[in-house]
Amino acid sequence: MAGRTATGGAGGRTPLQKALYWGGVAAVWVVIFLVVFFAVFARGLPDTSALYDVDRQPSITYLDRNGALIATRGSQQAPPADLSQLPDYVPAAFIAIEDRRFYWHPGFDPIGMSRAAVRNVRAGRVVEGGSTITQQLAKNLFLTPDQNLRRKTQELMLAVWLEMKFSKEEILALYLNRVYFGAGAYGIEAASQRYFDKSAKDLTVGEAALLAGLLKAPSRYSPVSESARAAARATVVLDEMEQAGVISAEQRRAAAAEPVRVSRTLASQHAQYFIDWLDREIRGLVGEPTEDLVVETTLDLTLQTAAERSVRRILERDGGRGVEQAALVALDGEGRVRALIGGASYADSQFNRAIDARRQAGSAFKPFVYLAALEAGYTPDTPVVDEPIRIGAWEPRNYSGTFAGPMTLSEAVAQSTNTVAASIADQIGRDSVARAARRLGITSRVGLEPAMALGAVEVSPLEMAQAYDAFANGGRRVEAHGITRIRTPAGRVIYQRAARGEAGGQAINNPHLYYLNEMLRGVVQRGTARAVNVPGRDVAGKTGTTSDYKDAWFVGYTGGFTVAVWVGKDDNSPMRGVTGGQAPAAIWKGFMDAALPRLNVQPIPSGPAMPEGWTPPDPIGDLLGQLGGDDGVKAPDAAPEPSTPPATDRPVVRPTAPQPSTPPAGPDLRGEAPPPEKRPEPLFF
Repeated sequence: MAGRTATGGAGGRTPLQKALYWGGVAAVWVVIFLVVFFAVFARGLPDTSALYDVDRQPSITYLDRNGALIATRGSQQAPPADLSQLPDYVPAAFIAIEDRRFYWHPGFDPIGMSRAAVRNVRAGRVVEGGSTITQQLAKNLFLTPDQNLRRKTQELMLAVWLEMKFSKEEILALYLNRVYFGAGAYGIEAASQRYFDKSAKDLTVGEAALLAGLLKAPSRYSPVSESARAAARATVVLDEMEQAGVISAEQRRAAAAEPVRVSRTLASQHAQYFIDWLDREIRGLVGEPTEDLVVETTLDLTLQTAAERSVRRILERDGGRGVEQAALVALDGEGRVRALIGGASYADSQFNRAIDARRQAGSAFKPFVYLAALEAGYTPDTPVVDEPIRIGAWEPRNYSGTFAGPMTLSEAVAQSTNTVAASIADQIGRDSVARAARRLGITSRVGLEPAMALGAVEVSPLEMAQAYDAFANGGRRVEAHGITRIRTPAGRVIYQRAARGEAGGQAINNPHLYYLNEMLRGVVQRGTARAVNVPGRDVAGKTGTTSDYKDAWFVGYTGGFTVAVWVGKDDNSPMRGVTGGQAPAAIWKGFMDAALPRLNVQPIPSGPAMPEGWTPPDPIGDLLGQLGGDDGVKAPDAAPEPSTPPATDRPVVRPTAPQPSTPPAGPDLRGEAPPPEKRPEPLFF
């Protein structure tokens, strides 16, 4: 009996004793598991001493020529906002949409995590996250965006650590001042300034809801490029704010009824094409930025706005005729870009048609043909014949489909006569035309095929504006540019453009410049660009239309100001009968009507001095001389009038290669015979 009692006392346990025993064993194993678990997942945790360090890419701030803000690219970090200075509904908006139980959980929300897990399982994909504001802060401060078990466990550990170290108000302040809002803005103060041009303490209910809605996906809900989607998301936030008791039903209705207006700087999407162009230029000038920069540009925001309005109006007007895209470049006489449009909508397409597109120039290329002709001895009064011609197997035709017969060179320019341009280029040598174009600033390849005389050359609007600028500024070549100075916010200058561009220098001498400007004035006064004539202004230019109406151009200028306009389609399909004298000319005219009063431009400058002994043409004296026959009075230093070539019904057959030849004789106002054409030299493009 005694033995059984002793044995039973040693080997038997009451239920309570068993529970305590196995509970202790389980607790030991739990502790061991937790130690191992945290030892494994805590390895590689970031150094939390870097809590207040800001790691961001340098920002670049762009100013227009008057110091007005155009845009800021890169990361923008404003001074931290004081939570106590913000309206109550601002932080409450973020809590309502991101973490309703923020003030009650210890850093993670088991209820929210369970709800998100159930919804994701039902949907078969991730449709809801269960992260709290504290977890998001931990991820933003310390972790990578990787989605795996290790990173999620570290996020939970850091969230608990943050809750133990900081108060809820401090965590919320850290979150609002560090989270990314898109458009390069970090923190609510930077976001408020970037999107609304105001301090965060001045945000309205609707603006606070829009910013809170951004956090789910800043690019997807951007109020700039995705305004409808951003508005729908802001409405969801307003609903959550009302349900949470942050705002009343009346406040919600008022906020939904009041439109949220985004900053004019961000809303000015066409200026972003200009900024894209400069972004590449900056890296070529100063390398990859390692500190915040301020770029002082040549852009005039007032002119830019006028250009945007004119482009938008004509695209809406002529959309039914297939005018889908447009590009515009405006340069002053020194090559400074004053306005630049790279497409119909930057939000829809960031491809910069003003800089990167290469489209056939059509007849807008002809001034380079006529400049080479003038330099070879032609004058505006030189007789030419609009007649059928064949150059090799190619037979150019006029837009009208008819031939006008004898005319002067000036009239051929005004009426954009194709046969005359092709014939002249063939006579003087297409290589001389290519050299003239390259001398003025055409950098794209210029082929020597016969059709190059009619603009079968692919160029950008920037090149065309750059080349025509020599006609507008007295014959000097310019280099189109948009940067004046690059400095740090503290004022240290990193780059300063020289007063005169590197590509400067006299590119056209007189009387050739004088003659060319007279002929291009005729295009506006009585030719294909009559629609752009501005009474009381000295205006010149040239239209261009390619075959099948795929491209239409107008490049026009006045004293020291040049504007190139192109319209067409990205897929290079034809428009419906749109010519250079229509949509492009209308865009040019609308822009110049707004720009000219602001610019206060002067007449087109005459350029360098005329050769000694030169006298201007005297049409009346020439006419009297013709009426007087052999005894008639001739203008001084004028050569005898050449006979007019007879018209013929048979095509004139000419060789395909440029041949040395003497151009049609004309009044040699320089007092000497035109120099013989140089033998064609090989060109490398």
